[in-house]
Amino acid sequence: MEIIPAIDLRHGACVRLFQGDYAREEVFDLDPSSVARRWRDCGARSIHVVDLDGAAEGRLVNREGILAIQAVDGVSIEVGGGIRTREDADWLLSRGVERVVLGTVAVDDPSLVVDLAEMHPSGVAVSLDARDGFVTTHGWLVGTEITVLELCRKMREAGVSRFVYTDVRRDGTMTEPNFEAFEELARSTDVPVIAAGGISTLDHLGRLKHAGAAGAILGKAIYIGSIDLHEAVQQFGG
Repeated sequence: MEIIPAIDLRHGACVRLFQGDYAREEVFDLDPSSVARRWRDCGARSIHVVDLDGAAEGRLVNREGILAIQAVDGVSIEVGGGIRTREDADWLLSRGVERVVLGTVAVDDPSLVVDLAEMHPSGVAVSLDARDGFVTTHGWLVGTEITVLELCRKMREAGVSRFVYTDVRRDGTMTEPNFEAFEELARSTDVPVIAAGGISTLDHLGRLKHAGAAGAILGKAIYIGSIDLHEAVQQFGG
């Protein structure tokens, strides 16, 4: 199982939010590249980067921070948050970003997802951000009546070969993942599903692996020390 540390960018800094609430922000480091080097030195081979400003505004905002992280040797990055045009996706992929993570456009402009998945078969993932089983969009600020399983099925038919699942109500809470919902999703598709949201112990990682997770994105837990990233990588894989 792939262990993927997260760096969430807001106003150029590395931050964490509680349940995606922009009013409940905690700043961890003003230099995202130093955080990337720290996670690399713990054994991580890939980093999940989220442009929080971009997610709210619908366009890439933290380009400088993304490029600073991308410049760190020995680690690849995937980027999500506000990628809603071909131009933004191409800008990232042309600069060596391994994968773009699309969310809102999977609902609002699925044809763009189809086109990008055709052009970059391994370079596109779709983020399934759930609140009570239904997909949320626009930086988790807008609810929909589309179920996670329905969007997963549609995007798989569109050619998407990787998903990231986040239970919004668990994200940043240091409680536990929504194991039941994740397992149902993982069993419903034939491609890798990455778990995120609420992961706060090594036991949680073990349960997610048992539930079929191809990977796990770690956020607040590694920033406050409830999970030692080096230990997680050693136990479960980089």
